[in-house]
Amino acid sequence: MTELRFADASDAALVLRVGRYNREALAEIYRRHGGAVFGLARRLVSDQARAEEITQEVFLRLWNSPEKFDPARGALRSYLLAQCHGRSVDAIRADVARRRREESEHRKTAEAGYDLEREVMDMVTAERVRNSLAALPSVEREPIELAYFGGHTYREVAEILSEAEGTVKSRIRAGLKRLRTDLLTEGVTA
Repeated sequence: MTELRFADASDAALVLRVGRYNREALAEIYRRHGGAVFGLARRLVSDQARAEEITQEVFLRLWNSPEKFDPARGALRSYLLAQCHGRSVDAIRADVARRRREESEHRKTAEAGYDLEREVMDMVTAERVRNSLAALPSVEREPIELAYFGGHTYREVAEILSEAEGTVKSRIRAGLKRLRTDLLTEGVTA
């Protein structure tokens, strides 16, 4: 099937081609239905990056298991949207469960109290970490600060620094390794 003929093919025919690992067929399916899948994911999870991940997962699942789509049971768009809905609900549930765990841990910490000796040790450790971090070269320090103190993803750090994501990850790894060595030398245990 040529690219021109893919545009005229039915969804079921395209799924059959996907079953034969035809990337152009998957691309045509994405062209037809990707916007609807992303739109639903975006409405459900209210986060662009999360919606992109869910959309990618839906189409990756189609690529890996095209036989799960049964054209006798309904349209491909309905199938993809149902997959998207399921993935989105799973993501929302995981977020809610994570938040509940974090809140429970915070409550337990607050209820248990905090002793003065531990607080002083934490302050000393924090100062050592700050000093070691300040000693890092800026190409390693900046991505670490953005990722760990700024709460940015690796992708966001790469965009902020106008660097490739792989480069940012390597610099973070190298910086963390250097930090660990420095802190162990100072007697701070991980």
